[in-house]
Amino acid sequence: MTASLEQEVRAIAEAAKAAAAPLAQTSADVRNNALAAMAAALRANRVDVLAANAQDTDAARAAGTQESLLDRLMLDEARIEAMAGALEELVALPDPLGRVQEQRTLESGIQLTRVSVPLGVVAVVYEARPNVTADAAGICLKSGNACVLRGGSLAAKSCAAIVHVLHDAAVSAGMPAGCIGIIESTDRAAADVLMSLHGIVDVLVPRGGAGLIRHCVECAKVPVIETGTGNCHVYVHETADLARARSIVVNAKCRRYGVCNACETLLVDEAAALDFLPELFGLLADKGVHIHGDELACKAALAAGADRLPVGPALRIERATEADWGTEYLAPELAVRCVSGLDQAIAHINRYGTKHSEAIVADEGSAAGAQAIERFVNEVDAAAVYVNASTAFTDGGMFGLGAEIGISTQKLHVRGPFALEGLTSYKYVLCGTGQIRA
Repeated sequence: MTASLEQEVRAIAEAAKAAAAPLAQTSADVRNNALAAMAAALRANRVDVLAANAQDTDAARAAGTQESLLDRLMLDEARIEAMAGALEELVALPDPLGRVQEQRTLESGIQLTRVSVPLGVVAVVYEARPNVTADAAGICLKSGNACVLRGGSLAAKSCAAIVHVLHDAAVSAGMPAGCIGIIESTDRAAADVLMSLHGIVDVLVPRGGAGLIRHCVECAKVPVIETGTGNCHVYVHETADLARARSIVVNAKCRRYGVCNACETLLVDEAAALDFLPELFGLLADKGVHIHGDELACKAALAAGADRLPVGPALRIERATEADWGTEYLAPELAVRCVSGLDQAIAHINRYGTKHSEAIVADEGSAAGAQAIERFVNEVDAAAVYVNASTAFTDGGMFGLGAEIGISTQKLHVRGPFALEGLTSYKYVLCGTGQIRA
């Protein structure tokens, strides 16, 4: 790492630090006007943003990047509009600052009030998802925080183009200069400098794969909110309506492969496996999904494959290994394990899951199904636990929170999809009439 790189990163972070104090004092109306201006600027400058994205996408494709990652990287008119729309949705949300969380009179007669305040400077380190740039900038600004963004090298030009558009629009609408910063260097050392700036950066949010998150947790000298790694499961209980279960599994796996709320492992009660899996495997084969299955799953696949030989794509299956149970594929691949029942399913999830999103499909109208649901909800350790629904709903927008900055898989400060409230802290304001403590 060169001294000039360290100086460059520090300067951007210090500019954000200088912007944080005046930004925290802006009114909700001023911040909302800035968000509206940012949305309008994205639309007005979409040609430039798309041109920068095309350079990133072409380079990534030439380097042999897998399709699921190219899908995350690629922008088009619809995705630009979605980014702008997400900024406008933030305008409609309540102001998270200055909320009175508690108010009471102490024994001394002092009036205590607890009010919400910004965190300060939020650093976000993420991979090749340009839409995160707009989401993070918007959420930070709405919650009164300055931000420093560092996107993945695959999306470097896209992220830089988006930040320049958003920053200029925000400043023109009354926000302090430096409130939205970006580290444009693709040198990994730049991210390490950013996460070392104790006293300048107040919190670090990593968004990406397990390797990125682990590196940030191990190397950061500032507080970290872990996000995103999603080894998510769907468990099909023996009481489940099998047609409903198939619909849920296909959606959870195939809606989008490269997202953290996608199902990566399917657990099925042995009692239902041979009735449930052959037809499901046919549906997944139509989607091009590669199965990593245990012995009973492979037996079910033989039946499914025999039925499909005259028509449809071939079913691809291989024996699962221990490594498959802990893999977040982010691709058209699915691990399938047949379990002896609820106890084994819960034990499997709590061992291999990443505390992101877990689902059970069971008959809520039967005693056995209702009991399984209750135990699953109570005993599975995850930020989001679903009953008879797809894990694809773990999303700030779907939860009514607006655009999210990430899905927190930890338990301190914030958990699950987090946006405005997750980027605030609080302070105590104490008003007396001359009290002194003996």
